[in-house]
Order: sequence, then C-alpha cells, then structure tokens
Amino acid sequence: MMKKLYLFTLLALPSFGAFAQNAVTYKLPPKDMADMLLAKPIPAVSADSKGEWILLSERNSYPSVEELARPELRIAGLRINPANFSLSRQTFINNFTLKNIRTGQSYPVTGLPSPLFAGNVRWNPAENKIAFTQTGAKAVDLYVIDVATKRAVKINKKQLNTVLNPNLVWADNSSLLYRVAVQPVTMAPPEPKVPTGPTVQQSLGKKAPSATYEDLIKTPYDEQLFAFYGTSQLVENHNGIETAVGKPAINTTITLSPDKKYMMTRTLRKPFSYLVTANGFPSTVKITDLKGNTVKVLAELPSSEGTPSGYDNTQNVDRAFDWRDDEPATITWAHPLDSGRIRKKMDYHDAVYALSAPFSGQPIELFKTQYRYRNTQWGNADLALVTEGLRSKQLEKVDRYSTTANKLEKLYERNNNDQYGDPGDPVTVKNKFGRDVIYVSDNGTKLLMNNRTGASKNGDLPFLAKFDLSNAKEEIVWRCQEGYYETVVDVLDPAKLVLLTRRESQTDVPNYYIKNLVLRMADRKITDFQNPYPQLVGVSKQKIKYKRADGVDLTGDLYLPKGYNKDKDGPLPVLIWAYPREFNSASDAAQVRGSQSKFTVIGGGSPVFYVTQGYAILDNAEMPIVAKEGKKPNDTFVEQLSLNAEAAINKLAEMGVGDRNRVAVGGHSYGSFMTANLLAHTNLFKAGIAESGAYNRTLTPFGFQNEERTYWEDPKLYYDMSPFSFADKIKTPILLIHGEADDNPGTFPINSERLFAALKGLGGTVRFVYLPYEAHGYRGKENLLHKIWETNEWLNTYVKNAKPIETASN
Repeated sequence: MMKKLYLFTLLALPSFGAFAQNAVTYKLPPKDMADMLLAKPIPAVSADSKGEWILLSERNSYPSVEELARPELRIAGLRINPANFSLSRQTFINNFTLKNIRTGQSYPVTGLPSPLFAGNVRWNPAENKIAFTQTGAKAVDLYVIDVATKRAVKINKKQLNTVLNPNLVWADNSSLLYRVAVQPVTMAPPEPKVPTGPTVQQSLGKKAPSATYEDLIKTPYDEQLFAFYGTSQLVENHNGIETAVGKPAINTTITLSPDKKYMMTRTLRKPFSYLVTANGFPSTVKITDLKGNTVKVLAELPSSEGTPSGYDNTQNVDRAFDWRDDEPATITWAHPLDSGRIRKKMDYHDAVYALSAPFSGQPIELFKTQYRYRNTQWGNADLALVTEGLRSKQLEKVDRYSTTANKLEKLYERNNNDQYGDPGDPVTVKNKFGRDVIYVSDNGTKLLMNNRTGASKNGDLPFLAKFDLSNAKEEIVWRCQEGYYETVVDVLDPAKLVLLTRRESQTDVPNYYIKNLVLRMADRKITDFQNPYPQLVGVSKQKIKYKRADGVDLTGDLYLPKGYNKDKDGPLPVLIWAYPREFNSASDAAQVRGSQSKFTVIGGGSPVFYVTQGYAILDNAEMPIVAKEGKKPNDTFVEQLSLNAEAAINKLAEMGVGDRNRVAVGGHSYGSFMTANLLAHTNLFKAGIAESGAYNRTLTPFGFQNEERTYWEDPKLYYDMSPFSFADKIKTPILLIHGEADDNPGTFPINSERLFAALKGLGGTVRFVYLPYEAHGYRGKENLLHKIWETNEWLNTYVKNAKPIETASN
C-alpha cells in the first residue's frame, strides 16, 4: 500500500543502444525545450468584488520526482499523504502578493511560512481577510492574511485534516469552519503481519455495474486506514479559539445556509465499497444547527454500486441537495420520477422539492423537468435558471423558474457541442445573505451574460451580452477585438459595466485590465507579466481550416519554426497532436474552436516544444467522430479517424509546409487510443507517440469516454475499437509512455504493458517508457524532461531522418 522507491527502468530497442530492457538514467532534452518546461508560470489572479485589491498567486513549474516519491496511500479512489492528513498530489502556491487596483502599488505579504506550500485560498465575506492552508511535511496549518496589514498569521492550534474535503468555510468575517485531525498520525492502525482471513466479496443477484476505478479499497486493512485518515472533527475558529462542532465523523461536505443558522452535512458510513470510490460510499445527509446538533435527517443514501449503467441513469434516491441562495434557509433536492431509468417513456423524469426552516413540515414540489435535472441558479422570487439535460443525446435545456408564478418555462435548448449557440453564463451579484445570485437589469427583463469562449466562425471571441428573457435573444454590449483573445474575468460593477478582463495575443503575454464600458475610458492595465518563453519569439501560429473527404469542416493550430521559409526550406517533418470527440451532428463538429490569437502557454504535455527542433506542429487537430445515418458516433470510429488524419496531412502538404512522407501522430489518454488505432489501420504515419492510453476496451466493459453501450451489448464494437485487437497490423514505430501510478478510470498501466508485450511478440518496433510515481497527468520535472527527450529522439529517428518513400497511403 505504501510506495517504495525503486529504480527507473525503460524498455528499449536496438536503435537506442540496447536490446529488450536496461536501466536508464534521466536524460535532458535540448536546452530550449528544457528552459521552456521549467519557466515559472504566469501568476494566478484573484480580485475582490469591489475592484480594490487583487491577490497574485505564484507557483513553481513542477515538483521533483523525489517529492512524488514520498509515502502515499492509495485507497478509496484517494491518494493520501500518511504523514499529515492531506492528499499527496497537489499543486501549491509558493508566494502571495497583494496589489491595489486603484493605485497600482504592489505589496509583499509578510509572515508567510517558508517554504510556502499554500492552497485553498478563500476571501472572507467582507473581503478584508484571506484564508489559506499551508501543507507542511507533518501537518496542515491554517493562515489568514489581513489585507490592511498585508500580513499572514497562523490561527489553528490543531492540525487540519484535508483528506476528504479541504474547503474552508467563513462563518462570518472573523470565524472559520474547518476540519481537524482526531488522532496523531502515529496512531494509524498497523498493518497485520498475518491476515485474519481472505478478502471476500459477493453478489447475490442484484446488478451493480461499475466503472473501472483505480485505487479502490481491497482489504479489511484498507478499510481501517480509510476510516482513520477520513475521520475528522469540525471546529469553528473565532479569534484564534477552536470550538468543536458536533462529533468526529467521516465528513465529505459541509455547507452553511444563507442566513448562517444551519449547516448541511454529508457523512460517509459503512459498509465501505470495494467497487466504487469514497464519493460513492453509503452516506447520511442531514441538517444541523451551528453546534452540530441534528435538526433533520434528509436522506440515508446507499452505495452508488447500484446505479444502473447508462450516462443518464441514476439511483432511485434523492440527490443534488443544495441551499436556495435567495432564501434564508431552504434546502432543495431532486428525485427521479422514472425510478432512475431514463429510457422509461415519461413526460417528466425528475421532480425538485424544497423544505424550509425549521424543517419540520412536509416538502413542497417546486417543479418537474423533462430531462435529467442538473442544477438551479437562483436570482429572486421571480427568477431562477434551471438546467436539465441528457448526456447521451448531448442536450442541454435551460428553463426560467418563478416561485411567485409557480411555473417552469423553457428559455433555450441546445446541443452541448453547439458552441456557436452558447449564450454564456449569467453575471451574478451578492444578495443580502452574501450569496451569488443572478443579476437582472432593465427593470427585470434582461440578464447580463458572460461568454468566456465566444465561439464564432472567426475563432473564439469572448463577449458580454444582454439576454432578453422574453425572447431569449442577445444583444452584445462588448466583444473581444479580433487579433486578441480577451475574456471577462469578473464584472466588478454590472450596472456601470466595469469589468476585469484578461487580454492576450500571439505575442502579448496574458495581463489583466480594468475596462469601463459606460464611461468608455481607456483600459487600465493592472499587471505587467513578462514572456516566460523567449524561445518561441518568431515562431508563427495559424489556425488552419480544411475539409475531410466527406465534407466535414476541420481546423487545427499550426506552429512553424522561427525563420522558416517554405520556398527556401521546403516541407518540414510534422507532428500532429489530437484528441477525438464525439458529435451527433456534422454541423456541430464543423464549428471553429479555439483562437489563433491566444498566447502560447507551454505545459508538460504540450507538443509545441518540438517546433524549436524544426518540426511543423499541428496541435488541437480536430478529430470529430460524427453520428451518421441513424447510427451512433462510434459505429464508424476507425473510418472517421482515417478521414480526419488524411485531411490534415493533405492540407499541410497542399500548403507546402508539411512533408506527407514524414508525419508523426500523438496524443494523451483518448488521444493515445486514437494514435494506436491510426497506426493499426492506416499507413499514413512514420511514427506514433502514445501517452497513458487504453488499448483494450474489454478492460472497460461498462462503457468508456462517451460510449454508454456495454461490452455485452455490443462485443464487436469493443473488439473493433481496440487497437490491441489489431496489434499484428501495427508496423509503424510507436513510443508508449505511461505513468506507473495512473489514477484515471480506464487507463490502467496494464494497457501499455500488454500492448508492448503484444508488439514485441509480433516483431513490432516499440519502446515503452514507464514513468515512476506519475499519475495520469505527469508532474515530476525529471520525468517530464526525460519524456520530452524520449519523444524528441523518437521523432528524430523515425520521422525527421526517416528514409524517404514514394507514397504513404491508406
């Protein structure tokens, strides 16, 4: 259960100097790529609602593998640090700076612990204090920054327990609710030297389909560990004095009522499941007073093991418990009217109920939904927005609900993949309870909608619009200027249209501005972040558009090396990086996504590193899988992948920038699955790079990605979509990379292990890189640098310096 340090090993081939396998020390890629990876990220910005202060949060690029190698428990779908009652894999802030928006002056925050490993930042209601957690080697502590003094002070006496939910709750401007450990870590139950008996599970005829989760409870000892590390005591800290609230429990969520007189809690209880993660364990949802005394038990929920398979199915129990933001203390929840099975023919599938303080009466029914209920965003007694939808049909519907009129009316309905038809999200303001509620303008007739994407035929152009409640039409009041990518981060004053925006372009680093749409004053720049990637200066970026053979429009982001001249330098070797997506209509698939005006930010998984080595990079190459002639998208998965790939290669060749005989394809996760399929079913590529993929779909028999049919419903589909089934056809060199601690459902490391073994046994050209301590997303800087080196060597060997061939066709 607890991880041990072991040697980093690679499975290698003769072209890399060894046969079968050998120990390999970490390698470094060329300096430009290494410097780009290790560049300090642009700080995150959090502003108060008054437009007076912003908090700048800085972080380092990546932790070391040594940090990843620290002890870790993997139980109940969690990864726990057994030394300090916290999660073991987090991204921390390493510095805070306060900046006054009005004066432009910056202030360092004093009193910060060193080194700083901060997280869970929370402003208090008055926005004059900021709480955060500090995760040390042996304890998690709580600090509060006083904005007036710019000083941080540690306020907890007992060490925090942030294993199940790290959130901090401000009860008022000077009181915080949080969880603390009940016992020291030294009291953790010892692992028995000899088991008391076998681990036994059974099923007595009741269906319990389950996704393929990682890190589940496997033994009675795991159960003991989960109970020990999951149990915490809720406390209220007022002026440094900690007072226990209620009794120790395995708490997952605690939320305050708007009037702050009640709490809603969810606590887990036994029996713990061996099939689902902690979020699916049996639980009790109840309302308590502020001392922790039970006022009302709302539900005793069973394990989620019994959830019917199918994305729109649900258990036949209450769910989606939440407070109404516009009333002092009213709880709402949903219940299925179809016993949880969406295929039942019914006019309405869910009902939503409410119960108000003192919670002694009978619940009232608020409304019913035609699709599966998702959530409600509250405004006032005459306005709330109710979202319902069907994942299986990619449908979303937003309704207007009025408590006064007691009716639900459809505002709009759209396909989730119809980006052009997305009206955006309602702008909110604080009400008398300090809760975010929908802002209404023009005498209650219009909403202010913030569309942070703003998809259009010219690329993403975010906008702010007035939304007419009478006809669901929008009037755009501001839109990003072409040539830039600017989003509204926050509407500081919706009446005066004072905005906080984040603006960038291909050459301009993202920075923050104050914009006044009413007074039309010149935008005021409030940050001055500098370019962390001088290596990319001169690299060109272009969003290219092209069609595949069946007429579906496609796009991709093309990067070309600095100083490149196609007439002088000729076609380049190419790396295509992609991730497939399913669509129910070709028109939705054809929509332009993304913006060529974004500043290129480099993460560890980016393919843009290799543009510095002389490659043309086609990133975000569209790989739509479209439902055809009454069929489901995946019924023609492989055929459509081939069409997408052929179209991209043809476009780059027609432009004269890509050498169609020197093309590699790669991707991460489902993009890796795509890569292996393309190599199995086409001869379009010289090499493939497949990171953390799933290659045998029978290992995910109850569905995968957006496929909800089970293996037993359509075994041929599972066979045909599995590149493992066609390993004997993979003749193109493929580089397999996988994190040994992959935590993603469906991409167990055994996928890469078995595909490597198959390709090796069949005489394929394959290299398998197993990254120690890495989960589904890679974080260790040594691992990332080595991964970039591996990919660069693979591309140079099999693509850039590949022997020329006359054609490369399907």
